[in-house]
Amino acid sequence: MDKDILTTAEAAKILGVSVRTAQLLIEGGSIPSWKTPGGHRRVYRRDVLAQITGPAQTAMAASARVIVIARPERMADYEASLAKVKYCVVERYTDVYAALLAIGSRLPAAVVIEAEPSDAARLAVLESLRSDPALGGTQFLVVGRSAADVGMTRFIDGLPALPEAVENAIRGAVEPPAPFETPPSFPFPANEGQRLLALERSGLVDTPPEDAFDRLTWLAARSLDAPVALLTLLTPTRQWFKSRYGLDMADTPRGWAFCNYTILQRDIMVAENLATDERFVENPAVSGELGFRFYAGCPVVDPDGFTLGSLCVIDTRPRALDDTQRQILASLAALASDEIKLRVTDRQLRRAVEHGTSRGSAAAAPARSDNKRDAEHRQGVATRKEGVTQG
Repeated sequence: MDKDILTTAEAAKILGVSVRTAQLLIEGGSIPSWKTPGGHRRVYRRDVLAQITGPAQTAMAASARVIVIARPERMADYEASLAKVKYCVVERYTDVYAALLAIGSRLPAAVVIEAEPSDAARLAVLESLRSDPALGGTQFLVVGRSAADVGMTRFIDGLPALPEAVENAIRGAVEPPAPFETPPSFPFPANEGQRLLALERSGLVDTPPEDAFDRLTWLAARSLDAPVALLTLLTPTRQWFKSRYGLDMADTPRGWAFCNYTILQRDIMVAENLATDERFVENPAVSGELGFRFYAGCPVVDPDGFTLGSLCVIDTRPRALDDTQRQILASLAALASDEIKLRVTDRQLRRAVEHGTSRGSAAAAPARSDNKRDAEHRQGVATRKEGVTQG
């Protein structure tokens, strides 16, 4: 019989996630657990099975993408309104069909639709999307129309109420797992639990170097005249470098990461003199042998809009970036994000193919057995007929 009490590794196998993801779900309270006298966490099988279609799956499938469908002349107003919302990626579309492609490629947390009475096609799209079961976790926010909320559809009179509605949609009905058992010394975003799950889903941490990322850090260092350029990924305890130029260290403690501040915002974070910045003056990377004095980083995001880390440049002298240099860094970070999206999509396709192949093999096995039995039966009938004829 199956065991009633499971280890974290056994729970991870049932959920189909990594052990680290299972740890986040268990330690965060999404799956009830307790500690043994030896300090090891244990869970009941029934609680793990209950999460397969419950809160844990919701947390693992969370999104920080927001799709906006509006008229071209109003798009700037929507952009200004949503600039107040943290920890999300906003994609804007004036073409309904382009928006549908974006929604289908990766399910968003929210779809914002401008309710323009003269544009019946846009509201027809809303009705179509609302009936799609795949979008059961997506919030639809209709701006400019007064009506009673229906299911996952909310009607908002105007733009002032939109930021709060989007924040609620991103947060979701289920609280994400708590990222830390005790508060750390460094700042972290409000969606850190979901962000860490997204990092686990990416499968990037502790993987070998890749030319595509190494080219980006090389370009960042050379284009911005910086001795160090890094592509960082922030785990609960480490700042791990997927790619590094000009630095021998493979990682640092999370508390050392200047990128802790970068992932709190959407755009570039610059510290022109780390030695005089109260956030970093006692940082070992500033006060110790490394002697860093300048940092500039830009968030790197996954397909669901979660910030996994940053592309950054570091110098040993105080300095600044002009507007062109900022644009260069932002563009290279966007390329890093695109590379991550390609890898995530490729891995999903491979899993789908493998899953389909394994299901096909399982289905084929009984068929092959049936065919074998049919062949043996036919052979037996033929043998008996031959004996009767000879007799």
